Amino acid sequence: MNWIILIIAGLFEVAFASCLGKAKESTGTEMYAWYGGFLVSLTISMVLLVKATQTLPIGTAYAVWTGIGAVGTALMGILFFKDPANFWRVFFLITLIGSIIGLKAASH
Repeated sequence: MNWIILIIAGLFEVAFASCLGKAKESTGTEMYAWYGGFLVSLTISMVLLVKATQTLPIGTAYAVWTGIGAVGTALMGILFFKDPANFWRVFFLITLIGSIIGLKAASH
């Protein structure tokens, strides 16, 4: 169950990074709404990370959490913020995904 909580925490990390990106592109009330989304997502992500680390090794949990956030945020950048999607960028995203899966498989 804590692996599922950790994955959800990682997805909220993607959400808070994406809210920052949208806030940068916005002005006025819309910008503050995106910053509000950032704060809510950040809080949820951190609370879930703390919950997951109660039973998972901290080093593994943190690495998986940041990996999910890094991959998810990079994919959001490619899909929604016009970040480049060249061969090497995609290659290293795939190796990062493989590393996250490897950490999960190596943890007992």
